[in-house]
Amino acid sequence: MAERRNIYFYHKHDEETLQKTASLVKTAENYGFTIVDDSHKANIITSIGNDGAFLQAIRKTGFRDDCLYMGVSIENNLNMYCDFTINQIPTIIEAMVNERLEVRRYPLIEVTIDGQGTFTCLNEFSIVTPIIKTLEIDVYIDELHFETFRGDGLIVATPTGSTAYNKSVNGAIVDPLLSCMQVSEIASINTNHYRTLGSSFILDKERMLTLKIVSETNDHPIMGMDNEALSIREVNNIQIQLSTKKLKTLKLKDNSFWEKVKRTFL
Repeated sequence: MAERRNIYFYHKHDEETLQKTASLVKTAENYGFTIVDDSHKANIITSIGNDGAFLQAIRKTGFRDDCLYMGVSIENNLNMYCDFTINQIPTIIEAMVNERLEVRRYPLIEVTIDGQGTFTCLNEFSIVTPIIKTLEIDVYIDELHFETFRGDGLIVATPTGSTAYNKSVNGAIVDPLLSCMQVSEIASINTNHYRTLGSSFILDKERMLTLKIVSETNDHPIMGMDNEALSIREVNNIQIQLSTKKLKTLKLKDNSFWEKVKRTFL
């Protein structure tokens, strides 16, 4: 930590957030940290807000694997990605100076659309129908045609994304120490004519998941990358695999992923 002294703060610029951020900035400077206004010059990137702000911060700064990310909540409660609150300013800075923090590494997935653009996700990739009509998707695991899905959509989640959208459709919560991705169905149709697995399934880091949209039902599906919608009107082929990179985040030593899960859901 001693060699990481350049901090970039990502936050909204409304009056309330700026007021709460000012004290954190001043304290960091008093402890010898340099506040930079260009994320490319930072080796610590700090989001101030909530989990949504954290997801925006990593996306806007390019999912860098050569720096550390940390999330600071402006509320009194902690989130899944925010390990600190704005009221813990002395604790945050002293922990950084005295190296009482640990680095947590989160798996990422990479999504390639029609062999053109590739997008990185920390939480999940989702594809859903935009109208009152089912999507039809051929699902391939590596080269195997696994199933033809018919329903409202599919979610492909990382282990950390398994506590978000994926959990809401009865997917499993996955330990982020496992390098894997989970595929979950949204309102699948299962009859004598249509058949899917009917449950979430988990793929190893070496697997390639391919989703091929059946052309006659390709009515401009909505695709989501974490908390953003992807503005592509038509898609035919989606390939998803685990990234070789991991996102490095700062955490207090007594705040593990499963402590977060217990605090959030139990």
